[in-house]
Amino acid sequence: MSEMFNVLTPDEAFQVLKQHLSPLREREVVPSAEALGRITAEEVRSPEDLPAFPRSTMDGYSVRSQDTYGATEAVPAYLEVVGEVATGEASTVELGRGQAAKAYTGGMLAGSADAVVMVERTQQVDETTIEVVRAVAPGENVVNVGEDVRRGDAVLPPGHLIRPQDIGGLMALGLTDIAVTRRPRVAIVSTGDELVPPAGNPGPAQIRDVNTYTVSSLVSQAGGIPMPVGLVADEYEAQREAAIRGLDTADVLVFSAGSSLSSRDLTAAVIDALGAPGVLVHGISIKPGKPTIVGVVDGKPAFGLPGNPVSAMVVFGLLVRPTIALLSGLTGVVERPTVVATLTRDIPSLAGREDHVEVHLVHEDGRIDAEPVFGKSNLIFTLMRADGTVKVPLDKGGLYAGEQVEVSLY
Repeated sequence: MSEMFNVLTPDEAFQVLKQHLSPLREREVVPSAEALGRITAEEVRSPEDLPAFPRSTMDGYSVRSQDTYGATEAVPAYLEVVGEVATGEASTVELGRGQAAKAYTGGMLAGSADAVVMVERTQQVDETTIEVVRAVAPGENVVNVGEDVRRGDAVLPPGHLIRPQDIGGLMALGLTDIAVTRRPRVAIVSTGDELVPPAGNPGPAQIRDVNTYTVSSLVSQAGGIPMPVGLVADEYEAQREAAIRGLDTADVLVFSAGSSLSSRDLTAAVIDALGAPGVLVHGISIKPGKPTIVGVVDGKPAFGLPGNPVSAMVVFGLLVRPTIALLSGLTGVVERPTVVATLTRDIPSLAGREDHVEVHLVHEDGRIDAEPVFGKSNLIFTLMRADGTVKVPLDKGGLYAGEQVEVSLY
């Protein structure tokens, strides 16, 4: 078992953990329409050229660009209109010298055409003749065959987080199914003699369970599958049995509460007893969240999150979220969105400790202010009032009102 509170930075703690982990190998095929937020299990290549035919990007006229060279408003080019190509229909019109055909946005070009003249650059002379008042170059106002993607091109790499635009691209290529990695399953054990289910009526000195639901939601948001084991008393054997049940079906074990050093804090002892190597890190140089446990049980990561909701949420974002991403096979880093804001109050800190402070954002007169939400880490409404967090780095003794800060948004 590691020395209690031989604290590391959050990044150092994750690097220690990372050495013991590998991405999950299982994959599954899902409908592309339902793949948002999943991770690709393999490289995806295009089965065809896109577009498959030359398409107009404007309403106007398909032309041979050479027939418009030198055209100006003073000296227009005169072209004979020999037909039109309706959107969604294959072209049956072949252009000869000095000829044009009506074209529509998204429609196929007439045969031999290599450009489209916008309708705004033409004047109708009679039923079959137009003036072109501005020359066009080859390929102007046209998307050519394969200009978007060529047959055989790699369109998505393995380990890629699938976004809405990726789903659109897959559909454009007719790829209605996609292979993705299995979502990591996360067992959640909430400990504490004082906890009762949210639907219950707390007795004297009891409180409703918050963290099971907060952590479950965070797991879902991070791309995992939450598997709450239930509320467990502050008893070693009960917690050990709950952890074993969780690890039987899950890829990650998360304890809520029990990570500190009192006689009722049993998480470290339970993790050490479950399998090798056990606890790797006990304590990280962060506020809130110092009494955090990071371990591995027979290849599966195990965490002891502080019981205070603010601490649990901060530590989850720093350690559990990237672990879920690693197990999912994600090759990049998905950062929380950020915004730059002006700090409205001083934030005190201690050098050598990384502080994460909740802030509320106020939009006023074209600027964004970040108002610190100071509150004890066991108060859930501190989180509900916050829009994000500001990090005070290890080497700074605090931040000052008026400073520009980066806010990591929830």
